[in-house]
Amino acid sequence: MKLAAAMDAFDSLMPYLLHLVLLYISAGLFYFLYKHKSSGGGGGATPNLPPGKNGLPYIGETLDFVLASRRGTPEKFVTDRTTKYSPDVFRTSLLGEDMAVFCGAAGNKFLFSGQNKYVTSWWPDSIKKALMDPSSVDNSSKEESTKLRACLPPFLKPESLQHFIPVMDIMAKERLNQHWSPYNEVQVFPLSKKYTFALACRLFMSVTDDSEIENFAKPFALATAGLMSVPIDLPGTTFNRAVKAGRLIRQRLLALITKKKNETLEKGKTVASDLVDCMLMDGMTEVEIGNKIVGSSLPAMTQQVLPSLSLLAIFRIILKYITGSLKAGEPLRWEDIQKMKYTWCVACEVMRLAPPANGSFREAITDFAYAGYTIPKGWKAFWMVHTTHKNPKYFPDQERFDPSRFEGNGPTPYSFVPFGGGPRMCPGKEYARLEILTFIHNLLTTFKWVKLNPSEKISYIPSPIPKEGLPIKIQPLLN
Repeated sequence: MKLAAAMDAFDSLMPYLLHLVLLYISAGLFYFLYKHKSSGGGGGATPNLPPGKNGLPYIGETLDFVLASRRGTPEKFVTDRTTKYSPDVFRTSLLGEDMAVFCGAAGNKFLFSGQNKYVTSWWPDSIKKALMDPSSVDNSSKEESTKLRACLPPFLKPESLQHFIPVMDIMAKERLNQHWSPYNEVQVFPLSKKYTFALACRLFMSVTDDSEIENFAKPFALATAGLMSVPIDLPGTTFNRAVKAGRLIRQRLLALITKKKNETLEKGKTVASDLVDCMLMDGMTEVEIGNKIVGSSLPAMTQQVLPSLSLLAIFRIILKYITGSLKAGEPLRWEDIQKMKYTWCVACEVMRLAPPANGSFREAITDFAYAGYTIPKGWKAFWMVHTTHKNPKYFPDQERFDPSRFEGNGPTPYSFVPFGGGPRMCPGKEYARLEILTFIHNLLTTFKWVKLNPSEKISYIPSPIPKEGLPIKIQPLLN
């Protein structure tokens, strides 16, 4: 009996022992490949690579970047290296890839304008494996991005966006009434995040049922949490949870898209009512649409722009907020939104201090030179908001909250990049602007409040997340 019990215990441990053995062997292989790669590995002239270091084998400096982000100071990862190596570009290794981080407004401009000439879009394995269908992960990021952008513009052009405002306005009023008004204290972050996600589900997929939205929201949160993790797919890791969650999202999306496709064929529908309809009518397959929705559209549109906005904007410079002649409860119109210029300056200053995303990746499609250094073909490039947003060269007194920075001509071109820039500017920028302004208007005409913890810390995982959910005490405004 004791022998049998011991054998059972050994059998239960076998998978973990195998994982450890494989991890040990893999680490050794990665180390030798790393040394070979770092030393040039193929003879010939050694290129003048950007200064920097690769860090640990395979892991590189990923942990340093993640830890700085979790501490709420992702810009420190950048400033430590620009001070030590170069203010223009430095070398690192993130997510298992050799990477050149381009710095400053000039670096941003170079990458944005060099699309398809020097670089192309690239997604880390952690993103592709967590969010994309395994059968299509070999498709190029350039092809995926091109298809998505071809479909998004009609859906996000001004004529279409004008029709979104009543929906955004009604949903903001409903959410505030249902989830804020009954309470004296609320957590701003999770509530604004739920509104953002529910709105995207409504406009992109015509999903309005709260339980169905929650069926997407829970696994989506797990999937996005693993986007910047080291892609080691072992039980219990963040990446493993992200992969499982992504698989569940795709299954549910596929069922939804198939249902919408059948309804479209049965009814002979010719006018798209949401983004999924648009893609179906464009001839995309169900799998392709699922990849676009979960891999690009939802992350781009729900990347916690509203939650990051909630961190600062609604607590600073509020007395200067201008609502015009509108009163609480009155419906918003396109014309009203266009008048909220100062409010948008407030939102931009928030996104400067607490950007909704860290940046984006590219892949070098040829050897090219930048700032006197050679970027080899196949290397990955990374532009980061943190190289400019808190850089005193572009924003003097960089920690001070000052929306007037965005009045008049605004900041130096390519220094304020929460939505990217150039031809690769996020196509959802205007959508985000409408969503933010609509929510702020409804919030400020409904409540007054007090922040319960003025010194609450913020982590970036990978977007800004307040440690306590941003608790506030609210009181209805008297009309």
